[in-house]
Amino acid sequence: EQLLRRRAGTDVSAALDGPPHRHSANARRWLEQYYQLLLGHGKGFAAQNPAVAAHLCAWYWDGLWVPQHYNHCLLPQDLVDWQKPLLWQVGHLGEKYDEWVHQPVDRPIRLFHSDFLEFLSKTAWYVVFMVWTPVVLYLSWVSYTSLAQGNTRLFSSFTTEYSIPVHKYYFPFIFLLGMILWSLLEYLIHRFVFHMKPPASNYYLITLHFLLHGQHHKSPFDSSRLVFPPVPASLVIGFFYGVLRLLLPEVLGLSVFVGGLCGYVIYDMMHYYLHYGSPKKGTYLYGLKAYHVKHHFEHQKSGFGISTRFWDYPFRTLIPEETFKKED
Repeated sequence: EQLLRRRAGTDVSAALDGPPHRHSANARRWLEQYYQLLLGHGKGFAAQNPAVAAHLCAWYWDGLWVPQHYNHCLLPQDLVDWQKPLLWQVGHLGEKYDEWVHQPVDRPIRLFHSDFLEFLSKTAWYVVFMVWTPVVLYLSWVSYTSLAQGNTRLFSSFTTEYSIPVHKYYFPFIFLLGMILWSLLEYLIHRFVFHMKPPASNYYLITLHFLLHGQHHKSPFDSSRLVFPPVPASLVIGFFYGVLRLLLPEVLGLSVFVGGLCGYVIYDMMHYYLHYGSPKKGTYLYGLKAYHVKHHFEHQKSGFGISTRFWDYPFRTLIPEETFKKED
């Protein structure tokens, strides 16, 4: 808002072309949502020209025409009816879906006809912290006290003589291993599940993609859809806990699991902050925020790391740095 207000009534072509940042086609399209034909004419103009003022889809505030949350004037140009739930519409877009879903807009999304299902699909950011942090603390205590009993040994199912005892002092390292494994899982899910390209002819896969992640790319600043709702999250978390129980001794698997669960909570909190926070320029989070915004607006096929860019390096999906010629 401050950037727009400071530049009201001026030519922003140079600012859009950079440096320090060359804005994408999506960023320019995003700006069109706030486009006003007339700027700063004042209350007198609105009183004398009510028809024009209504057409502007804006309201007057502190010397400026300020857009509503979204611009009604742009609605007829869209491929879907925003007055109805979107989940059952997007599957009909076919080959147009992939381009449409990666053209972000600034407005809330309704998925379901049912108010109850719609309620379950939305989550405030603090709900994730409140629900899962006590679970992390409790399971950490259970894991540590269980390891303290000295009964946990690695490879005991293969050989008793050469099995390795797992002491309670190893818990922080096992916990950290779980967090690292989560960061890899975060990358893989984001890249291969959330960013799969559903076949244009498959209505159900398009619908599933939109439910899982497409909705977030279409409306990246819908604050109620930036974190994973606890009900479906519990099913996914339970699945990964079951896998670890099959692969590792009970206490060891639980220790890895609780580290991964902590990594998930940090990831969800960080994801929300990257959209709505204002980190200080030059900090690690500032770089991550800029990186994630580029993923949403220009580089949807790369930049899959959210809480860290680490895995984008070995998998060669790092978003390239912008360069400008000296004369620019």
